[in-house]
Amino acid sequence: MDPSSQQSSLDSKAINVDAGTIPHDTKLDPNCIFCKIVTGEAQSFKVYETKHSLAFLAKPPVSHGHTLIIPKYHSRTLTDPGLPDEFLADVGPIMKKIAVMNGEDSYNVIQNNGRTAGQSVDHVHFHVVTKPVDQPNQGLVLTPQSWPSYPTTDAEYAQDAAKMKEIGRSHGFPGVSA
Repeated sequence: MDPSSQQSSLDSKAINVDAGTIPHDTKLDPNCIFCKIVTGEAQSFKVYETKHSLAFLAKPPVSHGHTLIIPKYHSRTLTDPGLPDEFLADVGPIMKKIAVMNGEDSYNVIQNNGRTAGQSVDHVHFHVVTKPVDQPNQGLVLTPQSWPSYPTTDAEYAQDAAKMKEIGRSHGFPGVSA
């Protein structure tokens, strides 16, 4: 057996720890393109997979290696009722692995919820977008005009924080700051 093919096989097994598995407690939408990718009904270029999540190359990409990470559970946004936390638990570690796998020092992690926020597919997904140093027009192009900030007073910060904590407590979130 060729040692290089054996290594490739071992790497594949290590990367795709739960390749092809769909949890019993999942909910999928037969009309959703991302759910079809999870079930194998739609083609994708998968790069990483766990029991609860799947990462594949974006079509069309905004840069080389532009990767989407999705939970294997259909939910339109992060806050839609019913999306179990365990389907999001490994998304952060997968983002880190995808960033390493892309081989670029600069990248963006993006997650949009709702049309006005730029969400184009109604299934929670996270983008890992490389930002090649030698290709400034690839990836997310951020400028002061495209990412404007506005002046805020400490009183406004305090008001925003208090409102967020009140909502968090009303939902029973255990980690809400005092």
